[in-house]
Amino acid sequence: MQVLIVRHGMAEDRDMFAATGQPDELRPLTKKGQEKTKKATMGIRKLVPVLHRIVASPLVRAQQTAEVLSERYQDSHIETLEALSPDGDKQDILSYLQTYGYHLETIALVGHEPDLGELATWLLSGEQNDWMPLKKGSACLLEFNDEVEAGTTNLLWYLIPKQLRQLAD
Repeated sequence: MQVLIVRHGMAEDRDMFAATGQPDELRPLTKKGQEKTKKATMGIRKLVPVLHRIVASPLVRAQQTAEVLSERYQDSHIETLEALSPDGDKQDILSYLQTYGYHLETIALVGHEPDLGELATWLLSGEQNDWMPLKKGSACLLEFNDEVEAGTTNLLWYLIPKQLRQLAD
């Protein structure tokens, strides 16, 4: 099983959006963020030819990023997982992955920092730490060989948005 971890693209400024009186959960990607995300997902598609599932945080910016990713993978649909919200439970994410872990599937997880960096670190090392932060629009691909447990994955690659966009060219 492979797990593609994708941080949402560039979103509206937090403070400026807060001034609108709307909750942060509704903060969208910027137009530039959408454009860069589209190009980065073209690079992801070159590295990950098949994607079976796209699972995203319920927050608007993560859903928008998942939608852009879904455009590149027409056979995959978007699921929403509350545990991918900010301060979500890593164990709930692992339990979700375990339900598919014995199938040869590739699953994308779309969410937020610092949670995704902490999740990647935990899945790789079993340690509760954040030594692998993801910039907006970054992605990494992890692979579980046998059991789907924290500390049992291998890092196949980790690329920043600029590198992903360059792959698209």
